[in-house]
Amino acid sequence: MKLFQQLLVAPAALGLLAPMAVGAAELNLADVSQYAGSSQDQVTSVTQFSDVKPTDWAYQALSNLVERYGCVAGYPNGTFKGGQAMTRYEAAALLNACLDRVTEVTDELKKLMAEFEKELAVLRGRVDGLEAKVGELEANQFSTTTKLKGVATFVLGANSFGGSNRAISDYAAAQEGATSFNYDVRLNFDTSFTGKDLLRTTLRAGNFGDSAFGNGYGYDNNGRAIQGLNTLEVAFQENCGTGIDCGDVVAINRLFYQFPIGSNFTATIGGRVRQDDMLAMWPSVYPADTVLDIFTYAGAPGAYNLNLGAGAGLWWKSGNFSISANYVAANGDGGTPSSVPCLGGDTNSCGGIGTEASQETGTVQVAYGGSNWGLAATYNYSNGVGVASGTPLAVEAQAATPGGDYIGFGSINSVGISGYWQPTNSGWFPSISTGWGLNSYNFNDDAFNFDGPTSQSWYVGLQWADAFIKGNTFGMAVGEPTFITGCGDVCSDNGVSRTPHDGNYAWEWWYKFQVTDNISVTPAIYYLSNPLGNVGYRANEISGDSGAALTNFGGIVKTTFKF
Repeated sequence: MKLFQQLLVAPAALGLLAPMAVGAAELNLADVSQYAGSSQDQVTSVTQFSDVKPTDWAYQALSNLVERYGCVAGYPNGTFKGGQAMTRYEAAALLNACLDRVTEVTDELKKLMAEFEKELAVLRGRVDGLEAKVGELEANQFSTTTKLKGVATFVLGANSFGGSNRAISDYAAAQEGATSFNYDVRLNFDTSFTGKDLLRTTLRAGNFGDSAFGNGYGYDNNGRAIQGLNTLEVAFQENCGTGIDCGDVVAINRLFYQFPIGSNFTATIGGRVRQDDMLAMWPSVYPADTVLDIFTYAGAPGAYNLNLGAGAGLWWKSGNFSISANYVAANGDGGTPSSVPCLGGDTNSCGGIGTEASQETGTVQVAYGGSNWGLAATYNYSNGVGVASGTPLAVEAQAATPGGDYIGFGSINSVGISGYWQPTNSGWFPSISTGWGLNSYNFNDDAFNFDGPTSQSWYVGLQWADAFIKGNTFGMAVGEPTFITGCGDVCSDNGVSRTPHDGNYAWEWWYKFQVTDNISVTPAIYYLSNPLGNVGYRANEISGDSGAALTNFGGIVKTTFKF
């Protein structure tokens, strides 16, 4: 009704604006009568006025009134007389024509509102409900800048051991032969202050320390747990010291800040950051659902050893091309810079950044990624940090000097070449990920001067999207986890080099059932041909056996919940 009131008052306003005295001689009642009468025969286009030209300054405004609102009339002779002064009678006629149009529109709206009265009431109720929920969320929201993403994983499975050395296989079965049920849970708090930066805080807990898929083969001479080849990627266990079960403990797994510098650079710094958090590209699309840990390093567990600790990195990216560089010290929070007291006593305070005792890595990656493929070459220097996965000899560097004393490998130079390709559409062709790694070990001991060993690794991973059922995924991988390929002087007898016999093969097959958008169930099986490598070979050599001392077949059912 406010619109009508305004329109009804308009004639009075116009009257006030017009001169109060109009002489009879000045008023052409005939023209007014003709204008008022002609308003009944409304024009439909401004072109119907013979005296209106596109060059007129008010042409567009007049066109809108005629064609959009339909409330402008002319004179019977087809003219508009835009340059003629308007009388109050003519203003009243024009206003009346517009009021008629408003009345018509209003009546139509009333009919529509009456016809859809029930639907409008439902919509009104929904809007009120949404407003109430939005208000409640705003009042109780965790943060305006932080998002929580969680992943919880259940794993039920068991191992079966065989091999030519019954004593070793029986021992392995006694250590890891039970059916176990374990879990891993991760909570990611992603915070952004500008929309382009990222502060990530990850809380993680798990209980794989004593499971069939955790640390594997006991402890080395430095008291560090030796990770077995049957370790799962989700097998998280907080490190609480030698022989201490630290399961069910929630700990900070990640804490870093990432931000852009200009349009091409991105910097990362954190007290708990991992090597791959600071790479512009990860050169693999395998696996869609992780099973064995050995297949999650793009084929090069030395170059991509995923060292975790205090660190910083920078990458430059232009189009599909990128260069990344980063540094990580696993014990960067330590205060004892010398390695001598660390080897002989408490190692908890050893480390620092760039010290003799630092467990540090420096990584440089050059990568190129297209729309459905990518390729990367990576160099990594590690000091006091072994390769991420492989045989006991390759991972933990349990090498003996010619005198028989354990010294360990001081530093490792690693290179890796990895790439992937995936089809544009799902079908018979799988995505293909492959990689190869080479590692050269250097000794950090002044008492001996001899050549260090080398190791290699490779893998090929295949996975089919929408396998059998849309949304499900099938995958398999085969490769050789990191194994010693040349021992140098370490494996020599009286100056004659020995063959290390550390090679082994690994296979895995899995099928991921996507139950809902947030729940998946993945049954998987795997086989390890010689998980002990050289250690098993030497044990067989003593007993006169020639086969693999130990083989490992395992199966799991993994259920993943995302929220």
